Amino acid sequence: MARGQPTKKPVRQPRRRTKPKADERRKSRLTIWLEQHLQAWVASLGRLYRAPMPSLMTAAVLSIALALPASFLLFLDNARQVTGAWEGGVRISLFLEQQVSATRQQELLRELRGIEEVAHARLISPEQGLAEFQRLSGFEDALALLDDNPLPPVIEIEPRGALDGMAVESLANKLRGRAEVDQVRLDRQWIERLRSIMALIERVVWVVAVLLAAVVVLVVGNTIRLDIENRREEIVIAKLIGATDAFIRRPFLYEGIWYGLLGGIAAAMLVEIGRWLIGGPAQALARLYGSSYALSGLGGSGLLTLLGLGVVLGLAGSYLAVGRHLAAIEPR
Repeated sequence: MARGQPTKKPVRQPRRRTKPKADERRKSRLTIWLEQHLQAWVASLGRLYRAPMPSLMTAAVLSIALALPASFLLFLDNARQVTGAWEGGVRISLFLEQQVSATRQQELLRELRGIEEVAHARLISPEQGLAEFQRLSGFEDALALLDDNPLPPVIEIEPRGALDGMAVESLANKLRGRAEVDQVRLDRQWIERLRSIMALIERVVWVVAVLLAAVVVLVVGNTIRLDIENRREEIVIAKLIGATDAFIRRPFLYEGIWYGLLGGIAAAMLVEIGRWLIGGPAQALARLYGSSYALSGLGGSGLLTLLGLGVVLGLAGSYLAVGRHLAAIEPR
């Protein structure tokens, strides 16, 4: 190259911009969507934190409304466990004729033990029955004046645990037809009455639970409505700069979820406190009847159900309030 001749600079080719791939665009949109929801979630919690007294009062109303039916249903569940144990201990008493000999009584006892539906059978002689009655009744002196023993021989039968109520009733009817049997007593009527009473109470509890659920929805809805009215100017400005209804609605929905979650946690605490308060007297009563039964609590499934129900009701209340009142706010 000759001296003094200008050198040519290499011409750089412009880089071609590559379009982002479809999966990258989707990933970016998903990231933005998750960030917006996370911001709304934290912002709604911050608003509850900045207004502690109204938030606590709303959560307290929700907790009481959730704890009342939960406590009654837990009580019914414990009562079913107790009555289930009683039902499994039902006995069939066969009162034999007075003239049945002792030999025939033993033969009949062996025959009854051979029946498939019978788990155990024992013979109570008139002497044993009178001695037990004297011990339990406290009338030893008066019973000692009797010339003859008025009690008949009794065979007490324990049905197998797998038998239901109809099967036990069928077994009692079959034993009633034996010639040596004078009377059959099956003490199930009071259990059936108790079961009917519990079914009625359960129905009433569910009706009350539905009414209290409606109260929760209305309380959350009214709280969210007041919050919308207090932030009317902020909502108008957000709509003027192009914010969508979904973007504006999102923090209020999460606020309702927070109310429901806090109410569910407080309701679970109230239920467990109530169980702890009556647990001692309940155990003392059970010991008087020779039982070691202890009241059962909510458990993991019950706790999750209570929390989930609170969240669903809180979300329902906020959704109804936002859908009704947010549409009425439009920039002029």
